[in-house]
Amino acid sequence: MLARAAALGAVAALALPPVHLVPVLFIALSGLFLLATEAPTARRAAWIGLAWGWGFHLAGLHWLTNAILTEAERFWWLVPIAVPALALPLGAFTVIPALAARLAAPGWPRALAFAVAWIAAEMLRGVLFTGFPWNLIGTVWAFAALPVQVAAWIGVHGLGLATVLLALCPLFGRRGWIGGAVALLAFAAFGLARLWPLEPEPHPVTVVLVQGNVAQETKWREETRWPIFRRYIELTADGVRLAQAEAPANRILAIWPETASPFLLANDREAARLATQPLPPGGLLLAGTVRAEFGADGRAQRVWNSMAALDAQGSLLAALDKVHLVPFGEYMPLRGLLPVRVVQSAMDFTAGEALRTVELPGLPPLVGLICYEVIFPGAVTPATRPGMLVNITNDAWFGVSAGPWQHLAAARMRAVEEGLPLLRAAQTGISAVFDARGRSVAQLGLAENGVVVAPLPQAGPPTPFSRAGVAIPLLLLASGVIAASLGTWRANRLTL
Repeated sequence: MLARAAALGAVAALALPPVHLVPVLFIALSGLFLLATEAPTARRAAWIGLAWGWGFHLAGLHWLTNAILTEAERFWWLVPIAVPALALPLGAFTVIPALAARLAAPGWPRALAFAVAWIAAEMLRGVLFTGFPWNLIGTVWAFAALPVQVAAWIGVHGLGLATVLLALCPLFGRRGWIGGAVALLAFAAFGLARLWPLEPEPHPVTVVLVQGNVAQETKWREETRWPIFRRYIELTADGVRLAQAEAPANRILAIWPETASPFLLANDREAARLATQPLPPGGLLLAGTVRAEFGADGRAQRVWNSMAALDAQGSLLAALDKVHLVPFGEYMPLRGLLPVRVVQSAMDFTAGEALRTVELPGLPPLVGLICYEVIFPGAVTPATRPGMLVNITNDAWFGVSAGPWQHLAAARMRAVEEGLPLLRAAQTGISAVFDARGRSVAQLGLAENGVVVAPLPQAGPPTPFSRAGVAIPLLLLASGVIAASLGTWRANRLTL
């Protein structure tokens, strides 16, 4: 039975990006629900939940092995261990809905309890142990413009709650199928209503996203530093020429991915001048770079994973530091006690103080999100609402795999939730411009070398989710708990 549960979890991963085979959830989630609720004991149900979750995350995160293979000669022994080991604690969160469903009365109260507990577990996974809200069940809809619009009101967690309930509809026979069909039609109608108004005229700004397609294993070699830097400069020049041909009067905003520059642009004035040479007067460059603080002896005392904002003369206008660092990659938890570190460095990165809205000449206010900072629902904007989100990332770690597509889907959900355009520059792809309703304006595929040139979309009005954040899905969960409890109380009362 545990093997069957793990297999169902692996099948459920087919609903995730880039496959998006959403109908498999009818089988996979319904199968988990039946196995858990019909198990002879709660302990057995917990093991079933763990096995299902392990299978789901093993299949959904298999691409993480690519990060290990970038230094296969050192970490080859981790290949059969890393992802299965990571999938185990992540799979433990599925124990929560497996047990919660058993507390409610059979029928709709049990299904509602299962769905509520599922989303509660996902929300916990997003905050515990620094948080890892990857592959949330609501992101299975990221391929379709209509259903994702619901996230503007209830966020990806609210969309996930509806998704789990929809997946359980077949268990309730004809009424269940009808209810599921009605729900899908309602989502489509809501999406159509939100997408119906014409997109407002874009800003007089042309965005140039530069995708250098630099392999991770060659990125930091001494002999490749200048060729990589020159590639980004030349691609920027190509993008600027295209942008000026399309809209000569527009301001140019060029964006390089996370740590694209092998030189410290925030510290090295000459490197910054060279990087911005292709920009016309008034142009701006947002570039991923390492930023350092040096001591009197000339040695770096602290380093940040940063986004440097440079004007056309190479002057530093702002430095946006990554706030949410990756454990075992950018810093070492329990440093000295655990022997594994994916990124080898003499020192850990320092976390930035907080996300902040930055104003640059001729641009709407922006927030910089570096790498997986974009995957956290309700946590991508500070108190001062920006006019756009800029996400730079280095997905070269994961090669040509599902990982970059899953990352892209999470970024798209943030655009919908916040009602803000999102500009995404990725080292090896996928680079994209999304408008404030999450529609792709322009995109460059995975493992391609080139530029994305597109007008800068306008921000939409604040969405309900952008105003209230995760309070909305929490309210939905609280309502679900009350409804399931009342349904269970009534069912128990009728059986007395």
